[in-house]
Amino acid sequence: MIKIGTALFEACEELERERGISKDVLVASLCDAMVAAYKKHMHVKEAANIEAILDEQTGEIGVFSTKLVVNEVEDSDLQISLTDAKEIDDEVEVDDEVKIEVTPDQFGRIAAQSAKQVITQRIRDAERNNILQEFLEKKGTLTTGIIQRVENRNVIVNIGKTDAIMPQKEQIPREYYKPGNRIRVFVLNVKETNRLPQVIVSHAHAEIVRELFELEVPEIEDGIVEIKSIAREAGFRTKIAVWSNDPEVDSVGACIGPRGSRIQTIVGELKNEKIDIVRWSPDPVEFIVNAISPARVVSVDIMTDDEETKDALVAVPDDQLSLAIGREGQNVRLAHRLTGWKIDIKSVSQLENEETAKANNYDYENEEPEESSVDEDELNQEIEEEMNQQGVDEEDFQEDALEESEEATEE
Repeated sequence: MIKIGTALFEACEELERERGISKDVLVASLCDAMVAAYKKHMHVKEAANIEAILDEQTGEIGVFSTKLVVNEVEDSDLQISLTDAKEIDDEVEVDDEVKIEVTPDQFGRIAAQSAKQVITQRIRDAERNNILQEFLEKKGTLTTGIIQRVENRNVIVNIGKTDAIMPQKEQIPREYYKPGNRIRVFVLNVKETNRLPQVIVSHAHAEIVRELFELEVPEIEDGIVEIKSIAREAGFRTKIAVWSNDPEVDSVGACIGPRGSRIQTIVGELKNEKIDIVRWSPDPVEFIVNAISPARVVSVDIMTDDEETKDALVAVPDDQLSLAIGREGQNVRLAHRLTGWKIDIKSVSQLENEETAKANNYDYENEEPEESSVDEDELNQEIEEEMNQQGVDEEDFQEDALEESEEATEE
């Protein structure tokens, strides 16, 4: 047996506290390292009956070979005679198994070198697996981290046991990420790598708004108020549709809170991002009217009965058109994403002008040409009579026309 003392157990306990690596994992790693070192030292590739045993009471570790007790030994590596087994244990019988220590002399230095490599690798593997399992459970949830640095437009955020990456597309535009500041992020994805798992987080995801409302509004956490959909343009504006399962609870009022206390906390967390809370409705017309708010709506026409198309024409007063569309189309764009309907917004005057133009439009392509009421024979007869009255002979008329044509040609 090799005396290793209590320092190893103290180190195991410290690693368990700091990194969450179980003491049993480290002890098993040490035993595996001892077996690997023994096989290498003894030039043995296969030795299924070899194991290392650590005695925590004495602080000693050794390599043992498990052998079967038989009357006649046929394989000395796997079997032991009953007489030899009695020297180890008086109560042993045939077909029992006994453990025989086979720790080589001067084995401590060899075992230490092998154990160092194996234990180091096992610690890394255990740490990677712990982090992977922890953040796989956190995937799709909100967590708090500390900004470490900015590298190649990516923000590195420490979220506990590892550093997460926030790509540029998951950052809020024009937001300054200062190292050392605390930040609330959404865990998008966890990728397993050869080293530590790679965690991808977002500061612009719409689910951040959902998580914040669940934290600040008890009715949402209790299931009384339900968030139906969210549309967000991070850093600028968010629309959130809510619905109350209790008729006595106002869904919008619950999210706003007394004197706006709840919504103010959420807006402050989102760096003064504007938030529109609208009431969800199973009626698409009513839901679209609510989603277009704060603009007033005159009428909503569902353009088709096809559930997949979902086209709607919304009429608003002339003075509400710019408000309904929003800056650079932001309001109608968010309303489309919130409701799932393609929304075309026009003012009342625009619709009236279109109807007037449509009424005055004449379809010339389909119009048939009018038939002439004058008969061709009658017309020729009238011309002939007129020429006779004027005393003009038809042959002379033709000759005069021929001479005029020849003179014109000579000129």
